[in-house]
This record gives sequence, C-alpha cells and structure tokens, in this order.
Amino acid sequence: MGSRSQAQRDAVTVEIGYALVTAAFVAGVLFCLAAAPVLLFDLHGPAARGTLITAAAVAGFGFLYRVARVLWRFDTAASGPSSPAERAESAAPGRSRRR
Repeated sequence: MGSRSQAQRDAVTVEIGYALVTAAFVAGVLFCLAAAPVLLFDLHGPAARGTLITAAAVAGFGFLYRVARVLWRFDTAASGPSSPAERAESAAPGRSRRR
C-alpha cells in the first residue's frame, strides 16, 4: 500500500470527490426530470407513488453510472498507455500522431 506517492493519493482523493459531486448533480437532474409528471399532471395516489419510485430508481442508476464512469476513466488514464506502441509514442517527445 505504500507504493503510491502523496501526489497520487491526492489525485485519487480529488477524483473521488469529483465523481461524487458530479454524480449527485446528475442524479438530482434525472430525479427532477423523471418526477416532473407528478407536478405537471397533478398526479395523486398510486400514479404519483409509482412515478416517484421510478424517478428515484433512475436517479440512483444515473448516480452509480456517473461514479463508475468517472473513476474508470481516471484509472485508465492513470495507468498510462496500454500497448507497447502507445508507450513508445508517449515516450518520444515532440512526435505527433500524423499519418
């Protein structure tokens, strides 16, 4: 566990915070959009309850999707190039990818 530098640990912490904050925003927007019919059509009873349950499920899925996507992309970017050709290109300064 001691193989990471302080800068790497800080980067992971910032990325987790970013993922959680943006996911909360996405979840809030999705919930408002999915729950809008309750207010727009003045729904009551089982229709309102079902709509709100669906809105909560959509928001929860959106939250989890956003967190997973941000952290997956961070992990992929932090691990560096995956193929030997990509590693060679990134190690050669001043070379572009023009073909």
